[in-house]
Amino acid sequence: MRYFSLVLFLLMPLLGIAQRPSPITISGKVIDKDSGNPLEYATLVVQNASKPERVTGGITDDNGVFRVEVFPGTYHLRVEYLGYTTYELKDQRLRSSRNLGDIGLGIDATQLEAVEVIGERTTVELRLDKKVYNVGQDLTVRGGSVTDVLDNVPSVTVDIEGNISLRGNESVRVLINGKPSALSGLSPQALQQLPAEAIEKVEVITNPSARYDAEGTAGILNIILKQSKTAGLNGSINLFAGEPANYGGALSLNLRREKFNFFTNTTFRYRDSPGNARFTQENFASDGSTQSFQDEIRQYQRQSQNFNTNIGFELFLDESTSITNSFVFRDSDGTNTVDIDFFNFDENRVPTISRDRNTVEDEVDENVQYSMNFEKKFKTDGHILTIDYQYSKGAEIEDSLIEEVIREDNNQLPTEQTINDESQINQLAQLDYVLPFGKDLQSQFEAGYRGTFNTFQTDFTFGQLNDAGILIPDPNFSNELIYREYVNAAYVQLGSKFNKFSLLGGLRMEASDIGIELVGTNEVDNKDYVDWFPSVFLGYEFSEMEQLTISYSRRLRRPRSRFINPFPSRSSNTNLFQGNPDLDPTYTNAFDFGYLKRWDKFTLTTSAYYNRSTGVFQFITQETGDFVELDNPDDPANPVIVPVQRRTPINLATDNRYGMEFTSTYTPFRNWRFTWNLNVFQQQLRGNYTYIDFQGQEITQNFDADNFTWFTRFSAKLPLPGTIDFQSNVFYRGRRVDAQNVNKGILSINTAFSKDVIKDKATLSLNVSDLLNARKRRTETRTDNVFTESEFQWRERQITLSFLYRFNEQQDQRRGRDRRGGPGSGDDFEFEGTSTP
Repeated sequence: MRYFSLVLFLLMPLLGIAQRPSPITISGKVIDKDSGNPLEYATLVVQNASKPERVTGGITDDNGVFRVEVFPGTYHLRVEYLGYTTYELKDQRLRSSRNLGDIGLGIDATQLEAVEVIGERTTVELRLDKKVYNVGQDLTVRGGSVTDVLDNVPSVTVDIEGNISLRGNESVRVLINGKPSALSGLSPQALQQLPAEAIEKVEVITNPSARYDAEGTAGILNIILKQSKTAGLNGSINLFAGEPANYGGALSLNLRREKFNFFTNTTFRYRDSPGNARFTQENFASDGSTQSFQDEIRQYQRQSQNFNTNIGFELFLDESTSITNSFVFRDSDGTNTVDIDFFNFDENRVPTISRDRNTVEDEVDENVQYSMNFEKKFKTDGHILTIDYQYSKGAEIEDSLIEEVIREDNNQLPTEQTINDESQINQLAQLDYVLPFGKDLQSQFEAGYRGTFNTFQTDFTFGQLNDAGILIPDPNFSNELIYREYVNAAYVQLGSKFNKFSLLGGLRMEASDIGIELVGTNEVDNKDYVDWFPSVFLGYEFSEMEQLTISYSRRLRRPRSRFINPFPSRSSNTNLFQGNPDLDPTYTNAFDFGYLKRWDKFTLTTSAYYNRSTGVFQFITQETGDFVELDNPDDPANPVIVPVQRRTPINLATDNRYGMEFTSTYTPFRNWRFTWNLNVFQQQLRGNYTYIDFQGQEITQNFDADNFTWFTRFSAKLPLPGTIDFQSNVFYRGRRVDAQNVNKGILSINTAFSKDVIKDKATLSLNVSDLLNARKRRTETRTDNVFTESEFQWRERQITLSFLYRFNEQQDQRRGRDRRGGPGSGDDFEFEGTSTP
């Protein structure tokens, strides 16, 4: 923690500068001109007369009263309310507080049409260091989860197992509201706890600035959750059910008063997810001739029920200071069943033996997280100090029983059991300071500290049950792993805007302390390293409709979760997966060139990028030297021998990846929207791997691979008769090649229908995920003595019907305004410190 104290000490002298005169208050009351009733949620817009780009404001409470603090000056004042005429006062010279009295607004039917158009605003915004996608209008994710939302965001793909990639790279850091979360933890399934309706937007940060963690060579996905800024109680209830069995509900509540804001998102979901896989394996002798075949057919049945709640309380100490406390609790339990049919054949594909292997896994997963945020806004606009602390603790137990029967003679093999007991404790301490300065506050200084202190512990036991049903552990496969990762980081960055140019540069230092201990075998390893991560961003704004960005950053990818877990999976005893705790980080230098052009009905966003990575993780498949020997009832003297293969990650290669990305949006009519995204890239892997095989020989393998691939997504949203909205998304990923595998193309289609009911307070939606039931991973893998063809489908086609009811959602939410309440308070070239972190 000495880094934290040092940075805080250095920043303290800066906290007293950039003072201004005391603020004054603009107040008043907004009423209906005809009835005299107060208008709640009306908006006061305060625009600086000499600097029109500077806009602030506020909204009225349940009595129609507003109070907004500004500094003395000359302003244009405007009062707006949905469906009413706008009240305006120009060039108001304010030197002291002023009460505008009662402001009467009359009905204006023509404005209703204009406000509806605002709800269909452009879904992509280009910032200096990120793209922002507004996802609230996506019909195909109703009743779905965060991963369903991400799978519809340009540049992002979610594979059939829920693993998230950005521009085809799985090394992506997922944050929620700018920070790690118990919902974005080590397991892809954790993100499925959060309902899609809770998400306001997704920030795609392909080249993060020095302010962010250096983790994630592909970049960062920052999920921003909805949180109402309006006074009073509002929220929504979402109920959903589907086939295969999938049902649950979500409750979102927000209670905002003058001095506090309370919010919660609570979700329950039950899901029965059938899946399947097939492996066709050909085994070769040392002379290259075929020795035998094995077909492996798997059926998955994953049943789970999940409960998640996020409760937060924001306290406004004064107009400029707030403290937010939030608590997350996640509980999940379920049963995963895997039935595997093995069929073995001789070299002429004559059947020799068949067997059935059944795995029943009971899984219990529980996580808790506490977060505290302190925010202090100084008198200068944008002058902010934030301090964060976060503590999370999780535990997961997977208890599997594995039974196997040889069908020919009904021979029951010994029952196997694996117990995987995982726990983790994560802590985060963070300080960020932002200071605008210079003429018109066009420059900005940022500095901060971040410390993450994480400990992962895995106790793995494997063995066989004796006749009394007692587990006898196998010491060759049982052990305990303790993985400790402490990272202290500090950063500084400076940005400025010169007319149409914007420049942001920064430097981040991260000191990593990694400890690895295998308790059972007394293996201990420690890794300490200090890394520097520069970042540079240059932006040019041709006009409000045309922008250009160029950026560079250095990143790394630390091994996590299944990558470091050294204990092999046992669902199949001939095709194992095993992690590698000795992995080192992957380092990447990333360059990005982005361009955004808007027309009246058409928007084009394009990027060219180049990434060079060293020490890249690659999964290699090796023959372990072990064999599964099975008695052959038809030929007892010649048992069936099947080689055991192990798939594991290593720091294998240098990866050069360069590509182009195009995203276009076309809105020919109101409520019509067509979006097309295309990403093409060339990947060059270069690496040799040397190891000692099971015969004691040193083997060097070359894993060079050149891979040109692409993926594309097309989305169409349009109205149908009967005020029904229709949307369909089509995704296709092209053929991919890596060191040992050829992955064939994947096609997926999602479609949805939606209709507002109950006076537009509720929405009824029907969506179909994977309409053609074709989302399958098909792979060819070749080692020296084994060739395998596989097909894997994690989840079959899903049909979901959802009902969403909204209460007390008011006009400011439809307008999409920010916390200050003013239109246009966002800036397409805002610096990192002034945006959501």
